[in-house]
Amino acid sequence: MERCIASISVNGALRTKIRAIADAGFEYVEVFENDLLSSPEPAAVIGAMMRDLGLACVAFQPFRDFEGMPAALRSRVFDRAERKFDVLAELGTDLMLVSSNVSPDSLSDRARTVDDFRELGERASQRGIRIAFEALPWARHVRDHRDAWQIVHEVNHPAIGLALDAFSSLAPGIPCESLEAIDISKVFHVQIADAPRLTMDAQAWSRHFRCMPGQGELPLVEFVRTLKRRGYDGMLSLEIFNDRFRAGSTAEIALDGMRSLDYLLEQVDRHSSAGAAPDERIACSGVEFIEFSAGEDEARQLGQMLRTLGFAPTHRHVRKAVTRWRQGDINIVVN
Repeated sequence: MERCIASISVNGALRTKIRAIADAGFEYVEVFENDLLSSPEPAAVIGAMMRDLGLACVAFQPFRDFEGMPAALRSRVFDRAERKFDVLAELGTDLMLVSSNVSPDSLSDRARTVDDFRELGERASQRGIRIAFEALPWARHVRDHRDAWQIVHEVNHPAIGLALDAFSSLAPGIPCESLEAIDISKVFHVQIADAPRLTMDAQAWSRHFRCMPGQGELPLVEFVRTLKRRGYDGMLSLEIFNDRFRAGSTAEIALDGMRSLDYLLEQVDRHSSAGAAPDERIACSGVEFIEFSAGEDEARQLGQMLRTLGFAPTHRHVRKAVTRWRQGDINIVVN
């Protein structure tokens, strides 16, 4: 399987994100529409930049509110799709991800939905483009990858396939066994994200609390192992919506993303080996120290506060501006 990351997963302007993703060792990236809309560089320039950095754009996403729209809005939706096809050509990708419709105007008519995707497939194939349909848990009518697969199966068009989002499948509790019923050749793209187990609105959970594989509680290893056993060897693309990541270092988050995918695939291989024992996480028995990152003025103020709390500076790094403060068994490092 190939390692990929969505541009939304890291912080900064799109130009900065692309450089950090390439520097982290990724060869593939999917471009999130909002990143492109907020970029001062047009799609053609972004596409050339990615190619110069050795990155291949494997997908553009998301195309929203497509299927099942009323007749009065249908032609407008297809006009919008054609314009996005132009963007794909400029980025240098042949795959567009379509997320299930959240519009209150959308209809629950399954026959209309199938017809819409069949026509979209015809238009896309004329441009050498493929469409991957993704179910959103908060959509109006299609909230489950099992339902999305049934639509793709009924459409039966070579340009129409499925996009699987591990969070959207695992967070609501859809069993990994459901992947057995999918024609794996129709899985065009797979997105990966972990998350802590929370009881809250699905959209808010997805938009703010996704995390890297290994940092949450979703059964990602079983999910990916099932896909691999079924014969999937395409993209595993990190799609992380997390407020802390979006405020953090672009370069560090991109590197963490690569490490997390390496870790995930290592666990998949280990669990796939005959007779392999489950890999238990190491238990944390305590906290040795807490480290604060501070500027010179901040370090001085923090030191004054620590003194009033009974801490004393006990060690200082020989080459770096790093000081260890101690009170009994409590250690605080000011960097």
